[in-house]
Amino acid sequence: MGHLIPLAEFAKLIVSKHGFTATIMTFASTASKTQQAFLSSLPSSISTLSLPPVSLSDLPPSAAIETRMSVEAVRLIPSITSALEQLKTRHTVVGFVADLFGADTFDAARDAGLRSCLFFPTNLMTLSLLLQLPEIDANLTCEFKELVEPVKLPGCVPIPGTEILSPLQDRSNECYKWMIHHGQKYREAEAILVNSFDEIEPEAAKILRHPEPGRPPVYPIGPLIQTGSTVDKAGREECLDWLDKQPANSVLYVSFGSGGTLTKEQMDEVAYGLELSGQRFLWVVRSPSDAGDFSSNYYDAESKKDPFVFLPEGFRERTKDIGMLVSSWAPQTKVLAHKATGGYVCHCGWNSTLETVVHGVPIIAWPLFAEQKQNAVMLSEGAGIALRLEKREDGVVGREEIAKKVKQLMEGAEGKRVRSKVAELKEAAAEGLKEGGAASQALAEVVAMWKKGSGCERDLPNGNSH
Repeated sequence: MGHLIPLAEFAKLIVSKHGFTATIMTFASTASKTQQAFLSSLPSSISTLSLPPVSLSDLPPSAAIETRMSVEAVRLIPSITSALEQLKTRHTVVGFVADLFGADTFDAARDAGLRSCLFFPTNLMTLSLLLQLPEIDANLTCEFKELVEPVKLPGCVPIPGTEILSPLQDRSNECYKWMIHHGQKYREAEAILVNSFDEIEPEAAKILRHPEPGRPPVYPIGPLIQTGSTVDKAGREECLDWLDKQPANSVLYVSFGSGGTLTKEQMDEVAYGLELSGQRFLWVVRSPSDAGDFSSNYYDAESKKDPFVFLPEGFRERTKDIGMLVSSWAPQTKVLAHKATGGYVCHCGWNSTLETVVHGVPIIAWPLFAEQKQNAVMLSEGAGIALRLEKREDGVVGREEIAKKVKQLMEGAEGKRVRSKVAELKEAAAEGLKEGGAASQALAEVVAMWKKGSGCERDLPNGNSH
């Protein structure tokens, strides 16, 4: 869902602003009720096509999610080629856009005689890393986490090796090899569309916008965040009613994303830290991960058990006047847009990061998996909109540290600094998406490329350009 949502927002944009129709292809392995509800809510000019299931039974049970998605994409090439040929009988198909784990499906587009673009749902820093990964790997003599010096990418803040995205942390793992492969394959795209914007990564944007031989042009077209939430929980959600009763900028929103879970010990420390801080909070609580697998909820946002039973004894009663607890899910964009929300303990997943920037809410960074750790580095040391938490030697963030950073964000000078910076980025993001803004112009250039490639440089009739 974290990849599908921004891709669907991109589809909505080209449909509403540029008169295209679009088809979103999805993998059978990711099908869920949540996904189906989301897809069925899309405008009628966006159709969906569920690709047939392929067997992944030959992969070991321990295969990383990145490996599974990449293998599935390769095995679906014949089905995608066939689907594209079918679409061509009904539409003037002008382009094919693949997700970052689907670069191998460029082959299907080529076989169908179409131009391929890459849609990169995260940021320019991660794109830079993957584009340079084949070269970096050739010169590596150890694991990233063993590097003495941080990794330096053009226009990006230095990234300590320990914070490099998790699929790259074990070079012997199959998923590491897949990531190198993707980095090479990205260069076959006609264009790379990135869900980021110039002001949040100014130097990286400047460098990647500049043409370079052997690399496709890069277009920052974001921030694209979810609009028109599909989940309506029996009218107005209880947590929003609670926020209505709180003072402006007084509530800390705590959520670790739809795929993030904490250990029971860490969950306890969060609870005690929030209580110690004395600040108002709205916490989306999920059941702890029994085995310490931080991404154990990647495909299932609903906690398997009642998460509140795992909270420290008496916590709910002691904090009932300042805290609101929500099980598993909250209407995040509405919470972040609410005037009472004044801070966000954020896992630094890119969708959530963009949502908080669009609504001007500063962050306490709590990364868990994927590229979240390096995002946290960029958001704190580059963009300057996040405070970082220090872990104890056992890898747990203690309650005193949590309470200290919460107070700093909500009341201290550091909080004022990051609040001011995120307000600037909120304004810049809105400007970029307006007619004539940087993101709007970037998308217009891609649209012009598609129309030119189709042999029609004027607006095609609605329903014909796809």
